[in-house]
Amino acid sequence: MVERADRAPLATFFVPGGWGGVVALDDAAAHHVQVKRLVDGDPVRLTGGDGRRARGVLADVGKRRASVMLDDASAEVVPAPPAIAMLAPVGDRDRMLTLAEKAVELGLSAWHPVLFARSRSVSPRGEGDAFREKVRLRMISALEQSGGAWLPTRHREESVVDALGSGGGEGRILLDVAGPPVSSIVSSLREPCVIAIGPEGGLEPAERRAFIDAGWRPASIGANVLRFETAGIAALAIVRAHLR
Repeated sequence: MVERADRAPLATFFVPGGWGGVVALDDAAAHHVQVKRLVDGDPVRLTGGDGRRARGVLADVGKRRASVMLDDASAEVVPAPPAIAMLAPVGDRDRMLTLAEKAVELGLSAWHPVLFARSRSVSPRGEGDAFREKVRLRMISALEQSGGAWLPTRHREESVVDALGSGGGEGRILLDVAGPPVSSIVSSLREPCVIAIGPEGGLEPAERRAFIDAGWRPASIGANVLRFETAGIAALAIVRAHLR
């Protein structure tokens, strides 16, 4: 999030569920209030992750508690961003978390981790309940940092066979260094879009054929071999800019 030089950054806290006139922050948010050295009366913003956003001021700040008195006039429902989903490879945990974080900042709608053949050789790889919770927390942090209003829908790990049916029509893109430049097809894209990213080491030939046979459009974002998180961030930014 880029802040203007003439104003201080506005702290944003993720609070799902219903909001009343006074909203109690959970333990994690109250801890962040302490870390940021905020005090009673400081302006803050709440985001619900479902399009709701509102401003308010802190009240009853203590070591392990904090509440927000909402300004009803500031409440808004932000329109949903363009529907763009991502098939993210199950791979190196840190790289997956980086991709998840940046994808939220760029307005991703849905996150689908996919177990490719070469995902099995990666260790430690990002899968399972504990890792899914890490992804959720990283996405929430990115939503707060960027001041966004929409948290992506998160799915459990899928097989390639299950992933092939994601989305539909001309909006399904398979990142492939052998494909035409993504710039040559982006003008024809319509919502919903799905971007598929291969794992570390790339797709197996049979996996690539399966995607193309299922109607996915191969597209390249450059001749260099990119790490999957770099490729995903770049492709999402290009598609997002076109569909905004």
